[in-house]
Amino acid sequence: LVSPWEIVLVVIKEVKPLDPNTFEFVANETNALILDVRHQDDFSNGHIPNSIFIGLSGAFAPWVGALILDYKQPILLVTPIGKEEETIIRLSRVGYDNTIGYLNGGFDSWKNSEKEYDTINSILADQLETIITTKDNLVFDVRKPGEYIAEHIENVSSTPLDFINENFNEYPKNETFYIHCAGGYRSVIAASILKSRGYHNVVDIKGGFAAIKQTDIKTTNYVCPSTLK
Repeated sequence: LVSPWEIVLVVIKEVKPLDPNTFEFVANETNALILDVRHQDDFSNGHIPNSIFIGLSGAFAPWVGALILDYKQPILLVTPIGKEEETIIRLSRVGYDNTIGYLNGGFDSWKNSEKEYDTINSILADQLETIITTKDNLVFDVRKPGEYIAEHIENVSSTPLDFINENFNEYPKNETFYIHCAGGYRSVIAASILKSRGYHNVVDIKGGFAAIKQTDIKTTNYVCPSTLK
């Protein structure tokens, strides 16, 4: 019998480092998902167009399982340098064994090759304070329903990240809109998915609800989660 660890070693050996030109060619030819696992701030500051962010530093495996619905879809990786093997192993542990390559030299190699890259627009929470008085219907909370029920910005909708693949029609295509989570990790995941679907008018609120709470933006009265049924 072959042990799971031996299978993982085979998967790692088969995954190739790819220079930017080859990475781009493979992405176009295979229609692979480009998965970027760097920190959310690094992704926001620059990423390959249409790539999806799910950072290693957060709840990586659960969000991969919730949001990448096709286990057999080929995956190309953008990782911090030195994190390539760890990423492949962590994907394989939850059943995603179709990683076909990673960007050699990390995102810097892509940027240094002068290839096109994208960014995520963001604002600080205190900037939102001046916007929300007239545009509260264009702010979206991607935290879990329990977090939203416990406390949220007044008049803001709950659009949990867990259900983003079913709820694209909730977001406007022709107006700038704003999204937040608790601290910034999940909202960048959401922004990356939205941008990959053509919603380039999305703006991330840096620091999430924790930062919003430090402003004068009106929120609902806090309800202790332990009292919720």
